[in-house]
Amino acid sequence: MAASNELGRVHVITGPGKGKTTAAFGLALRAAGHGLRVCIVQFMKSDEVTGELLAARKLPGIEVSQFGTGRFIGPGGPTEEDRARARDGLVFVEGVLKARGCDLLVLDEVNTAVHFGLLTTDQVLAVLGSRGEGVEVVLTGRDAPAEFVRHADYVSDVGSVKHPYEKGTKARKGIEW
Repeated sequence: MAASNELGRVHVITGPGKGKTTAAFGLALRAAGHGLRVCIVQFMKSDEVTGELLAARKLPGIEVSQFGTGRFIGPGGPTEEDRARARDGLVFVEGVLKARGCDLLVLDEVNTAVHFGLLTTDQVLAVLGSRGEGVEVVLTGRDAPAEFVRHADYVSDVGSVKHPYEKGTKARKGIEW
């Protein structure tokens, strides 16, 4: 466990509400502003041009890598390509941790990747367990496994009380994406 003022803690941002990725990017922005090196690894996302991604690409100290197929995982479940991209992402994370490539590591949508069976809880925890001291980690996405919640130092459950989507409003550029 990290000393009270040192890096090395684990955050889980989960729940059915809007803003989990945005919260993680906000933390990344804060860290980069203080000179920390930030790596954001996005599972299940590919070529998505969200406002957070566009902004992060303009800032020194934040690197974003995406490991998804770009396809929605529907009722038929994930494909082998979906699983392979997620495994590639986890191998990438291992390399970043081994090289001590960042101070803050965000695994965006990793909770969802585990929920859909692209990765296992044990695989993710093993990689996190291999990190050296001083690397803060954020795990985002709906349906965080109970093991992640137990392992975490911080857990935020983003709820949803009301959302225009429920009335048929489509996602808006700059607000939802």
